[in-house]
Amino acid sequence: MQTITRQQARQFILSKQGLIGSHRFTGKDGAYAYVRQAGCIQYDPVDVCGKNAELTLQSRVKGFKKTMLHDLLYKDRKLVDYADKELSIWPSEDWPYFSSYRDRSRKLGRTFKGLKRLEKQAIEYIEANGPVSSDSLPIEGEIFWHSSMHWSGNWQKKSQAARSVLEQLYTDGELVIHHKKGSRKYYDLAGRHLSKDILEADNPCKTEEEFLCWRVLRRIGAAGLLWDKNSTAFLGLDINAEKRKQALETLTEEGKIIPVMVEGIKQPFYYRAEDANLMNAILEGTADLKPRMSFIAPLDPLMWDKSLILALWDYQYSWEIYTPAVKRKYGYYVLPVLFGDRFVGRIEVVPDRKTGVLEVRNIWWEEDVRQTKKLNAALEKTVKDFAKFNDCEEIEYL
Repeated sequence: MQTITRQQARQFILSKQGLIGSHRFTGKDGAYAYVRQAGCIQYDPVDVCGKNAELTLQSRVKGFKKTMLHDLLYKDRKLVDYADKELSIWPSEDWPYFSSYRDRSRKLGRTFKGLKRLEKQAIEYIEANGPVSSDSLPIEGEIFWHSSMHWSGNWQKKSQAARSVLEQLYTDGELVIHHKKGSRKYYDLAGRHLSKDILEADNPCKTEEEFLCWRVLRRIGAAGLLWDKNSTAFLGLDINAEKRKQALETLTEEGKIIPVMVEGIKQPFYYRAEDANLMNAILEGTADLKPRMSFIAPLDPLMWDKSLILALWDYQYSWEIYTPAVKRKYGYYVLPVLFGDRFVGRIEVVPDRKTGVLEVRNIWWEEDVRQTKKLNAALEKTVKDFAKFNDCEEIEYL
């Protein structure tokens, strides 16, 4: 088995993800191409300086605007909001693969007596009136609702009846998210927005084992390199050490992934066989590794496995949004700063949307980072691009 250096591993990951070298992803088509490559990007409703999915795309898609993601989701319908790695955004063409999710929802999601009647009522209302939110669907009261889904475990809650009915129909695949206003979701019939070919296609995976292998391969493609170790990059998969080992062995035997060792790390890593040419270019020193700076989203695929980031980059990052203020080391919504093949620091940037001013509240450089003209020029350009991304015309360093 081949052994590579940690620097080569870092360069391979960043090149695969489009975070180093000349931009591989540009504009709306580039945003779609990146989501297809990653398989899924995580959605989070918090919007301090852009929502997580938007931040993920702005860091690697040249000229990205927030409207591009909105259009891909709710006009072009090339992407859908649905569960995968938590609530995610992924290509509509992958809809058939998740039929087992929807089958499970239909079988196990109806523990409330009378839910079927309410679902019929909801569908008839949407057919007649169009997209609805939980506030506009005329179903009143509360129900004690149970869910048992692969991605959320088993839980029970008492919730607004309209919301529960919509969520059930959504996980069943009867409804899709039509659009969002802030964090509020509006639902419509899936048949109005996804083609019949997609909705009625057979699942390409005939067994749960095939589905797991497909998903593991997908996550490796998102990360670039993943190790044979418990990893948060596999979050949302029904997987343990034994299943992970079996999936990796199967994919290796099928020639879909290639194992590699990284110096100083005992666990083997794996990358997709389709990326063999990129790996060779990294090892031969012929890959495009032109440095550029990016602000990375907290739930970016690059940051899915923080233990891996620590092992390869010696960079420790914690998203402190849920940490009590008095215990935070940095701040509420702080983004890792990547320059070239290194994490050089972290930054807190907040747009004042009333005044159109982007406030750079704090920058924390790593201890061994030198303040060079090249670094400061890259920072200035990246902040300007970030201000434009957030519709800000001015920048203020606090």
